[in-house]
Amino acid sequence: MHQLGEMLHNVPDAIELPALGAVVPHAGYVYSGLVAAEVYSRLPKRDCFVILGPNHHGLGAPVALSRDSWKTPLGVASPDLELADALAGTIIDYDEVAHLHEHSIEVQIPFLQARFQNFKILPIAMGLQDEETAVEVGEHLGKAIHKLNRSCTIIASSDFTHYEPQEAARKTDAQLIEAILNMDVPELYARVYRYNATACGYGPIAATITAARMLGASSGKLLRYATSGDVSRDYSQVVGYGAITFT
Repeated sequence: MHQLGEMLHNVPDAIELPALGAVVPHAGYVYSGLVAAEVYSRLPKRDCFVILGPNHHGLGAPVALSRDSWKTPLGVASPDLELADALAGTIIDYDEVAHLHEHSIEVQIPFLQARFQNFKILPIAMGLQDEETAVEVGEHLGKAIHKLNRSCTIIASSDFTHYEPQEAARKTDAQLIEAILNMDVPELYARVYRYNATACGYGPIAATITAARMLGASSGKLLRYATSGDVSRDYSQVVGYGAITFT
């Protein structure tokens, strides 16, 4: 709690943004926590936070939501079962197995607990990340959130380039981030393929863009970009991290 509190309070000029969607990293807090804090320090209080993350392990359903409560050292985060029920019968299945060993969503919850009380979560792990699947996930989310008139922010958990030299990572990530800020899903995928990008959560990002646009967002804002090299001072093999909001 102390570590997260320090990160959140060390963000300068953290003015609340009416974010309908966001992109945050999921590496260890020592490497990417300060980047993630740029988003979390600015999020508005919501009834629910949908957290979309890549399924690194390939276990469980291709697109899987969790209906369980999630316990962290900061307490228990309860699921939004009404929103989960509204997604029944869609491409988004109910499957806890997909979440058993996945960290990309888990590391986001303490940030929310450090900022807010009395909110619910809807974790969704994406093993399938192709464009058609991501857009379909985003559309189902947007429709369900709108139907329930739910106060909600969708969070995409993703790191950017993995294990490339600093200069190369920054160049590739700049290309992806430009498409993300423009909320241009087809161009994001075109650039992922063109640059052989190793961002692990491009599917969750695309789904978040799709849902956030349906809920009224029209532009993205880059709050911070950094790499693991900025912490370790080893610039030979870095991982990129971006903090982005959609309003």
